[in-house]
Amino acid sequence: MTGARPLALDQRSALPDEYLLILRDYPRGHWQSHSHFNGLAAFWLDRHINFRAMMVHMQKDAQARIDNALSSADYAQRLQRIGSRFLGELAGHHQIEDTVYFPQLAALEPRIARGFDLLDADHHALHDLISSFASGANAVLNARSDADQRKEVAAFEPALARFDTLLGQHLADEEDLVVPVVLKHRVA
Repeated sequence: MTGARPLALDQRSALPDEYLLILRDYPRGHWQSHSHFNGLAAFWLDRHINFRAMMVHMQKDAQARIDNALSSADYAQRLQRIGSRFLGELAGHHQIEDTVYFPQLAALEPRIARGFDLLDADHHALHDLISSFASGANAVLNARSDADQRKEVAAFEPALARFDTLLGQHLADEEDLVVPVVLKHRVA
């Protein structure tokens, strides 16, 4: 792809080694047993687990609707409830990260500050996916008939799957940068 940035969210499958310096000393397998895990680190991971769970739920519901195993009314109610909550919580999460946590954590670990800039750039890339999600969800919710709704859900499902893939990559990369710094510096 011409002009693609190799570290762009849609171009990477992991963070570069230069951003994983703190992770080497605080590997994932030891996070929960670390004496400073309960607090911000646990809260951060819980938020990410919640985002992943909502995405899985929305994908299962979309497939059930495509398969006609979920009524149009039930699907619309579930999509509106979970989708609204998902978007609202994700926007709030990103806002506090960009304005408070990323600058604070980058100042604590200047060696990996560019990694936090990368996460901030991810948020801008995810904004396009959020807009696509909202448009697709609104098309589903505004469908006039059962058949039209199933057609809109079938069009919405691939965008939902792409969002899940890229959000999953971002969350994993964010955890690899954030949690080790939080544990090392006992950030509250």
